[in-house]
Amino acid sequence: MFDIDAALKYLIDSEGSDLHLKVASPPMIRRRGALEPVVGAEELTPEDTLAALDRICDNQELLADFHRNGEADFSYALPGLSRYRINAFRQRGSTSIVCRAIPFLIQSIDDLGLPQVIRDLAEEPRGIILLTGTTGSGKSTTLAAMIDHINTTKAQHIITLEDPIEFLHRDKRSIINQREVGSDTESFARAMKRILRQDPDVILIGEMRDEETVKTALSAAETGHLVLSTLHTLDATETINRIVDFFPPHHQQQARVMLAATLKGAVSQRLVPTADGQGRVAAAEILVVTGRVQDLILNPEETGRISEVIAEGEYYGMQTFDQSLMKHVLAGTVAVDTAMDMASNPHDFKLMLEAAARGSSDYDEIFNQSAAASGAPTPQHEAPAINIIETAPTALAPLSTPPIAAPPPIAAPLGTPVVSQPAIPGHPGIPVVAPMPVAAMALPAMPPPPIPALASPNGAALPPAPLPAMPPAPIAPAPPRSPAPGGGSAPPPG
Repeated sequence: MFDIDAALKYLIDSEGSDLHLKVASPPMIRRRGALEPVVGAEELTPEDTLAALDRICDNQELLADFHRNGEADFSYALPGLSRYRINAFRQRGSTSIVCRAIPFLIQSIDDLGLPQVIRDLAEEPRGIILLTGTTGSGKSTTLAAMIDHINTTKAQHIITLEDPIEFLHRDKRSIINQREVGSDTESFARAMKRILRQDPDVILIGEMRDEETVKTALSAAETGHLVLSTLHTLDATETINRIVDFFPPHHQQQARVMLAATLKGAVSQRLVPTADGQGRVAAAEILVVTGRVQDLILNPEETGRISEVIAEGEYYGMQTFDQSLMKHVLAGTVAVDTAMDMASNPHDFKLMLEAAARGSSDYDEIFNQSAAASGAPTPQHEAPAINIIETAPTALAPLSTPPIAAPPPIAAPLGTPVVSQPAIPGHPGIPVVAPMPVAAMALPAMPPPPIPALASPNGAALPPAPLPAMPPAPIAPAPPRSPAPGGGSAPPPG
């Protein structure tokens, strides 16, 4: 007889996350992201899975609903060990069960290795924060860490709406009321209609499922409450479009206005295997809503550019999924090959790696550190060796400087003294013409020209002023005359 309690205990001891029960297959657990069979277990029969369902579900109404509709969600706990989120469904006429392990201990934001901006988002006084990702990406764990941070640091009233309740919170500085859909309330939409009358400060909605829930959540965020919820989307752009698509076309622009005014951030997570193969770490794309992001949300044609803003928004704590992977690679927590497989854009991620690996030491540190942690050889990532051919040193003859011929002396006018430049070792001096002394260039004094006598107004002659005599100007000799034809001499030319 199959013992489901023993299988659930085996799941915890093996550090697995999920237990799968299916007819004609042995029990399987998901461990570090991969499925593996329970050691020593046999294939399950239809009676085994049905008996297991009766063992873990003591609510007769849920069992009746399962037999009527073919599926059911509920929770189960093993005292002192763990809690489990159970989903039972019918396939090919038999019963299958999936059990998700939920530990009693709630890890903090620091314990999970999440960025500081997650803490900043949890401290927002109002607005809406969305956690997105596929099933099993750690959304519930991150949400529980954010709620626990608020519970530890603020005195507020926190209300959670879950299907089913996963992490159990104990009151610290805040008081926490946890409501389960199906047992405490009929549906998310019905609970959201009355939740504003319960004086909440923080509202946690397990999942956005319909227009009414989304609209009520946006209205609660507009009226000054902090709302946290989840969606099954892969990135921030898809998250915005999914929220808007909940509304009919004629209300979508109004939904964009409400979302732009209330959204504070969106976190899209994926779990990535660590370099040592002993666990997984969360890599997250983080959107922080700024004025520019609000404009992109309002304009449907520009919403697709949100990813560009995230890539450039490191100042605000934003990062793309590939940038988060790069940080893990540089820290040595994720192997390069694993990051390449998980990257959203492997080509761009490879360029980021090449830009980060500058120099051989950095190259080795980035590409070989994570591989060394996992013990795997990395010949394809080793820095290329440089073959240096060693040769015997060749004796070189000392270089001799050829003599420089002295330049010819500079002709100087007669009577001009000549000096030599100071000698440079190994080079002859260069003769330099000395400048003419200033005194030799002075012109002789010339007497002023004579001034003729002037007549007075009454006609009398005035005596001329005595003037010094000027020497007569030299007369150039006439050029020699050449004999003219026929005798005589020809006149000078001109």
